[in-house]
Amino acid sequence: MQKFKHILKSIFCLSPFLTVIIALPSFALVIYALAFQPDNDVISYLAYFLSAYALILCISGIIRMIRLGKEGICELPHIHRLLSNSFISRYLKDVSFRTGANLGQGFLMNILYAAMKMGLGLYYQSIWFLALSIYYFLLAFMRVFLFHYMKKENPAANYTKELRRYRACGGMLLVMNEALVAIIVLIVQDDGGFVYPGVLVYAMAAYSFYAVILAIVSIINFRKLGSPVMSASKVINLTAALVSMLSLETALLTQFGQMDSASFLAFRHLMLSLSGSVISLIVLGMAFYMILHASRILKNTDLIIPASASR
Repeated sequence: MQKFKHILKSIFCLSPFLTVIIALPSFALVIYALAFQPDNDVISYLAYFLSAYALILCISGIIRMIRLGKEGICELPHIHRLLSNSFISRYLKDVSFRTGANLGQGFLMNILYAAMKMGLGLYYQSIWFLALSIYYFLLAFMRVFLFHYMKKENPAANYTKELRRYRACGGMLLVMNEALVAIIVLIVQDDGGFVYPGVLVYAMAAYSFYAVILAIVSIINFRKLGSPVMSASKVINLTAALVSMLSLETALLTQFGQMDSASFLAFRHLMLSLSGSVISLIVLGMAFYMILHASRILKNTDLIIPASASR
């Protein structure tokens, strides 16, 4: 795990100097590709890849800057008074309370996103939009499944029950992955799509990349707390973020691609197939890990310890 984290940091967490050196030419190249639409498709494809990588570098840099400046910001008078609020203070200090609040917020976001996809599916008469909306409704149900447990019991009180909820979520993801594969097949086969109005596509891109990075960081951080329920909630966050990335990729290829070009359609099929397969394998791997990890601990009673003791 440490080696994997080191590899990710070496790729996506570069120094400010290297980030600027990569980002400026990349964004300039994608602006050129969008403005002049060169006949050479290689330039356009290179611009899209580099701009996506540059965006990830910028977001990771912003996250690190926020972390470095957090202590100084907290000392500001207005921020200090804001942090003295009982609700905000509990949200920042009580991990269980924050996880419950995030589950509720995530549930509302999933419902709204699923409703939007369903509306788009009915408007465009797209089966894969409708299938995607059902997938998000199922993710919302999983959040309710975890939230009900946290509301009913103290998450640190019964580690065995937490493990069973954790394993159940892994089983749900395993079954839902079959639906995700079907959605990916529909996306690849369907040459249609939708276009975000104005600059909204850039806002959606920034949010999607930020959601993925934040979800990965949260999984690593909450894993250290030893709470399976909290870890499961972060796995759901990562799954939702990855699927939204796939939806964003479809929108970007539709909005900026040449849909009347046979070579571009072949490229579109290839990219959506590759990214869809990677996302499906990641979700499948997380599901299997959750099931096997929880089952191994439940079978070995010596490994079952109170969550609070592991913190």
